[in-house]
Amino acid sequence: MTKSKSISLLLLLLGLCTLSTARAAEAKNVLWIYLEDVSGWFSCYGDEIIETPNIDALADAGTKFTRFYTPAGVCSATRSAIVTGMMQTSIGAHHHRSARAEFRGKPMGDYDKNVLPEEATPLPIRFREAGYWTFNEGGKDDYNFAWDVESFYDYERSRGGWGPASFLAGDCLKDKPEGKPFFGQIQLGGGKLSRTRGHKELVEKVVDRSKVPVPPYYPDVPEVREWIADHYDCLLATDRQVGQIIAKLKEEGLYENTMIFTFSDHGMGLHRHKQMLYEGGIRMPLIVNGPGIAAGEVRDDLVSGIDISAASLAAAGIAVPETMEGRDFLAGDYLPRDYVIAARDRCDYTIEKIRAVVTPRFKYLRNYLTDRPYMQPTYKDDWDVTKKFREMMANGEMNELQLVFFGDSRVPEEFYDLENDPHELYNLAEDPHFAEELEQHRAYLAAWIEETGDKGQEPESAAGLLSTLKRWGDKCVNPEYDRVRHLLKEGE
Repeated sequence: MTKSKSISLLLLLLGLCTLSTARAAEAKNVLWIYLEDVSGWFSCYGDEIIETPNIDALADAGTKFTRFYTPAGVCSATRSAIVTGMMQTSIGAHHHRSARAEFRGKPMGDYDKNVLPEEATPLPIRFREAGYWTFNEGGKDDYNFAWDVESFYDYERSRGGWGPASFLAGDCLKDKPEGKPFFGQIQLGGGKLSRTRGHKELVEKVVDRSKVPVPPYYPDVPEVREWIADHYDCLLATDRQVGQIIAKLKEEGLYENTMIFTFSDHGMGLHRHKQMLYEGGIRMPLIVNGPGIAAGEVRDDLVSGIDISAASLAAAGIAVPETMEGRDFLAGDYLPRDYVIAARDRCDYTIEKIRAVVTPRFKYLRNYLTDRPYMQPTYKDDWDVTKKFREMMANGEMNELQLVFFGDSRVPEEFYDLENDPHELYNLAEDPHFAEELEQHRAYLAAWIEETGDKGQEPESAAGLLSTLKRWGDKCVNPEYDRVRHLLKEGE
């Protein structure tokens, strides 16, 4: 290397380090605006059905990410991963609503407590140890590991409502010592607002049901149109709430020195989205605002939900542990990921096992349980739209594209060209033209399983299965429960 090139490289590295250091020095506060069940159908992401001016304003003032993927398609697994910066499969938090001592007031008896190792210390504890005031407005945690609210938060509004109410009222920060920075989470109901008691009035039914787009993997029936239009209505309400939060930050003089991460935990509740690993379930909106963040920038590189933790620590000037799987994607010297992983395991009483590998162009899905269809019994079975789906399936009224998900069987591998098939309808796993790419994605998954020790490769413990049986009873029809049914005492 010539002397001039060496000097240029040194100057570049110094510049990157200076940028990263300046960002950390300026960002005194870190705020997560956490959206529940929200698919990114915002106008700043190109949607034409609704206008979302407040979220659009965040995108204009900050950086918008178009390839942000959550670690799972369901809340508790995703939230467990993001709050630790570790994949849920690495820390034993992969089964939805696991590691619970009780469920809706019913004690579980023996259960998988899942005490986290030190390298997976959750972020609220890390921030408190660094001298931060921590709060959670909205009360949504949903972690699949042992944790204590007193060790996490200086202030928490426990379950009692989605929304920014206590933050707007000043309750979250009223006892914060002067000069002490904060790390906070504001939980917004998002796609659940219209179905949550006490919040339905926030959602106006304004979107024309006849005008919404119906993806080709759904039949075009009124029940589907109602779900899609309702989600748009919920997003309009969510946009108003985001506007209120930003206005409050500016009013209190906190906006300029707060790093703001606005993101969703997974997609909307409709089938093939929530709980699943197709794009509608895990490809979510992410917008970052704050000191050192470029305004109006759009980034198309792959970002995982676990990266939010690393970036949050770095923004506060807190060292990112070397053992953390998340990466600071806002660092000046950040190298984009070659791929991201997402995982689906048991959700409620429905036992599943799927892994997804996403690269810039392709998506690989590994289905481990091919003895059952995607549409096996789930908590959604009482919904009108589910009944309509099952009726159409029974009557042979689904077309070939819809049967990818709604069919009676499934293949062990799915491979999609996301650039040319964004709806993931045409499986290329057996196409010889893509054999090399398929093999590369298989290798990515195998390496990741080995490197991270994917705990989902082992059957769920007897205690975990028994707890689920106690919660759900006769709904537990999967054969995996057979080995513990006899342990369920009469009358429980």
